[in-house]
Amino acid sequence: MKWAILGLVVMGAAAVLHVNSRTVMHTEVVIDAAPEDVWAVLIDTEAYPEWNPVFVKVDGALSEGASVVNHVVEPGKNPVKMTSNVFKMLSSRELNQGGGIPGVITFNHRYTLEPEGSGTRVIQHEVDQGFYMYLWDSAWVEPAYASVNEALKARVESIKNRRMSAPEKSSSD
Repeated sequence: MKWAILGLVVMGAAAVLHVNSRTVMHTEVVIDAAPEDVWAVLIDTEAYPEWNPVFVKVDGALSEGASVVNHVVEPGKNPVKMTSNVFKMLSSRELNQGGGIPGVITFNHRYTLEPEGSGTRVIQHEVDQGFYMYLWDSAWVEPAYASVNEALKARVESIKNRRMSAPEKSSSD
């Protein structure tokens, strides 16, 4: 009987720790380009090594229901492979993926693209939870996501500016 009670106490404590071990990261940036242009860069994972400071490589194609392996770099450290499942893809609007080990540590990461004037507001929102959050210092994640936003902005606006400044070819060329 005492082992059953002890088991219930341990399970209850684990449940409380799991519920209370939640971290939310949220970053936003406005990019001077249409949502379709931002989306094209965001889902072109083959080009990530050229511009993305955090998700330096992605193995697999982003499509709803797919699993991909993200090579994630914490500043000053070597890349870590993180498998994620693509929960939702709404073209030019939302990319939602997540993964982890339920109860230990899970993540739910979402990019949302919202039209804003002639540009696009890009929101990255992530919720991490599980008892491992008590052991892991995640303070680097939100600033790292802000750097991804800035790199995405630079990449999209650079492409837009090159396109706008390229000389138009005449039909006789």
